[in-house]
Formats: sequence, structure tokens, C-alpha cells
Amino acid sequence: MTTTAAPASAPGAIEQRYFIVSADCHVAEPPDLWETRIDGRFRSRLPRIEVDASGQKWSVVEGHRPVRVRDLKLEGEDLERSKAGSRDPEERLRDHARDGIDAEVIYPNRGLAMWASPDPLMQAAMCRVWNDWAIELFRGYEQRMAPVAAVAPADVEGAVAEVQRAAKLGYRGVFLPVQPLGTAPPTERRPGYHLPQFEPLWTAIEETGMPISFHVGTGKDPRTASGNGGAVINYVVHALSTAIEPVVQLCASGVLERHPRLRFVTVEAGIGWLAWTLWAADEGYHKHHWAVSPRLPLLPSEYFKRQGWATFGDDPMGIDTMAYFGGAEKILWGNDYPHHEGTWPHSAEVIERTMGHLPIVDRRKVLGLNAAKLYGFNVPPELQSA
Repeated sequence: MTTTAAPASAPGAIEQRYFIVSADCHVAEPPDLWETRIDGRFRSRLPRIEVDASGQKWSVVEGHRPVRVRDLKLEGEDLERSKAGSRDPEERLRDHARDGIDAEVIYPNRGLAMWASPDPLMQAAMCRVWNDWAIELFRGYEQRMAPVAAVAPADVEGAVAEVQRAAKLGYRGVFLPVQPLGTAPPTERRPGYHLPQFEPLWTAIEETGMPISFHVGTGKDPRTASGNGGAVINYVVHALSTAIEPVVQLCASGVLERHPRLRFVTVEAGIGWLAWTLWAADEGYHKHHWAVSPRLPLLPSEYFKRQGWATFGDDPMGIDTMAYFGGAEKILWGNDYPHHEGTWPHSAEVIERTMGHLPIVDRRKVLGLNAAKLYGFNVPPELQSA
């Protein structure tokens, strides 16, 4: 296991060992994964790159406008990151050893677009391909690597069946898009997770004991803005902030009251927004009391503190405000390997900068013990104490 030096200011510790789990990592799927595995009736509709007569490349996704693809000239560490995300578990172990990581929770890379089609059956077919492939790839590495099972909730009956199948395959987490339709363009009013139609899904997930992951980039189309500032606007507004919606939907609607064993995690959205979000949800519950339905025994913030968690990588504002949403018990750290906005392979520096002032007991929870409990990683006895 990893040996990590504690800050010199840590009371009573010269060298402190942690069990470190990155609760947000990605794997680069084979370029032809869906083309070779998906049901033949969907093959011609898969996302693809097309080249026009002038040689310009376009990303073509069913239901969306074509988006121009730029050929980026990456160098140095940016280039290394673009080539990482290995499909070889042993190579992943070597990459994580550079970063001090003992175990990881693994999400798709290209597969974040599995919810782009407006056709629920197409979404479900793409998720099944990922689920079959990922569990095969990481079999034998269960105590180091936990891929999550992707589920398409737009077809509730099919989603229930896939949750049950994923549990039998050995998955330890369910990945839902942050909006039930994913990034698909709405043909009518978008449904939300607070609506009664999703009750069978919550029941099925609760019965398996698997936590739900809401990974950003799976709600509204994250490429919405263009022009000046577009990249930053898309990142902040159309990717990160979308995690607010499922949190408030679950915490304010009675879903968590009816399903007290249901657990959920927001992934790659950071945590700095949580204090304000939960404060605002409680404020709305109190000050708009004439319109609030149903009346619940707990406030929205209390449901989050009971059943919600959130991942982050580099978020000092979230660390400073974590007392407002449950403290160190409620957050999971992740290096977002190998993405450019992540901390790999310099996580030790970021951990020291953002968490060096925390008590050792809190750092242990945030860096690994919380994630180990949620996703079923075995922690060595000498590292179990919080």
C-alpha cells in the first residue's frame, strides 16, 4: 500500500500512512468498442467523426448539430495525459503508483456520450456494451479497480433490468446521467429524477446496495457555448453546475425519505457549490412553505448528510465550507486520471495544498476510507483507523 508523508505540522506524526482511493478515474475505451459489440440495428447511428470535402473533421452525434473538431497540438504533460487512461490494468497500476493511489473507481471516457441519442433504446444498448466490456477488462483486479455500471434511465423498465443484471455481473456502483435523458436534446419537457415514474428504479438500486454516481458531462450538451469564452462557459455552466439538479431533486422530493438505504455521489463537480446549494434548498423549504410538497420530516440538507456524497480533486473552497454539508464524512477525493482538469500525476502537491491543514483523521476519510466503505474496497488493518 501507499506510504504518504504527512505535513510537518501534523501533530504527533512524522510519517503517516493512508489508504488512498481515487473516486474518479477514466479509461480510454477501444476506438471500435461500440462498433464491434453493439446490436447491429444501432451500428449506423453511433457517434462518429466525418470529414468534409475541405478536409475538416466533424463530430456527428444523433440528434445534435455537427460540431467541428479541432486538431490540437499538445506537448509535454498535456500530450502524456491525452495518451493515458490505459486499458491495461497493470499499466494503470504503474500510472497510479506515480500518484500514490491504492485503488480507483472507473468511469467511461468516450462513453460519457452514451446518453446523447434521443432514443432510449439506443442509450440502453450503448450502456450494455460498456457494462459487458468494463467488468471483463478489470476482472481479477476487484480490490484495486471498480468500474461503474452505466444505466439509461429514460426507459425505466429497461433500466431496472440493467441494474439487476449489473449487480449479478459483479458491479459495485451504478452510473446514471445527471439528467434522465442525458445529453439528448429534449423533444418535450425534460423529466426529472423527482418524478414518480422513477420509483421502480430507486427500489431496484436500493435492493442491490450499490451507490449511484452522477458524473458531470451527462446532462445538457456540454458543448453548448461557442465563441469567446466558450470553453470556460461550457466547463463551468454546462458541465460542472449540472450536478446541482439531481442533488436537489433527490433531497427535496421525498425520494430519499421513501428509500432510506439509497446512496448517491456527485462525481467531478467539485464540492464548493454544496454549501450554498443545500442552504438554498433549506431556505426554499422554509420560506416557500405554502408551495412545498411533500412536507418531509427532514430538511433537504439533512437528507444529503444522511445519504449523499460528493467527489472533488482540487477545491479549497469546498474544503473551507465542508462543515455546512456534513464535513469530512461526506466527500471523496479523486485525481480524475488522466483528464487535463485532474491532478494526476501531481496529486501529492494538491493534497498538501488543499488538505494539509486538516486533522489526520479527516484526511484519512477523504482520501480513501469513505470511498472504500461506499465501493467495497478492502482496507489493510493497519490503515483502517480513521
